[in-house]
Amino acid sequence: MTERKLSSTNFYNQSFLEEKCALNELINLLSKRWMTEVLFSIEEGNHRFTALKDDLEHISDHILADRLKFLEQYELIDKSYLPGNPPRTEYALTNKGAQLSDLLAGLCLFAETRMQF
Repeated sequence: MTERKLSSTNFYNQSFLEEKCALNELINLLSKRWMTEVLFSIEEGNHRFTALKDDLEHISDHILADRLKFLEQYELIDKSYLPGNPPRTEYALTNKGAQLSDLLAGLCLFAETRMQF
């Protein structure tokens, strides 16, 4: 994915919002397509890349790998390497990821019961 140009108005606006409140940075991260669904899928027990891919059938390999990288970077998931032939990689929510998932579940409930979309 291409990064936002550092001289763009969008970059300056996002930087301003992130400096005003950390929530803006979190919302920007979570607004990336598939981000919350990947987080929820891991919480539901899909710990391997192929299981996540099967659960989120329309996500591309590239986007799934990108979202996993972001979630790991922000310490919302842990990536474990398991020995074997072939070696395996598994993903699990961290405590911080589980807390965020609980908060997001509350927002989902609010959206489903209180919002008229």
